Amino acid sequence: MVDVQFHDCSPLTDLVNAYDEQNLGLYLCLLQAEEEGANWREVVAVLFGLDAEREPERAKSVHDSHLARAHWMTECGYRHLLEPRMH
Repeated sequence: MVDVQFHDCSPLTDLVNAYDEQNLGLYLCLLQAEEEGANWREVVAVLFGLDAEREPERAKSVHDSHLARAHWMTECGYRHLLEPRMH
């Protein structure tokens, strides 16, 4: 299991934020699990510690929300990580 503090819904911002930066590893694991064809129920159990049998709607929502954000990071968000930062 990834040691992560997560929200039930990933952020829906147009820019990478602190939540995204803290959860990059989680996003990578979600993308890898999807690529490998892993069952989403097993993924939420391992990555989020959620029981899809007891909380099916929450588990599915958490999974789908974070997987969508992971895809956004690969399509758009990564550009923000490459930009120079002000210190």
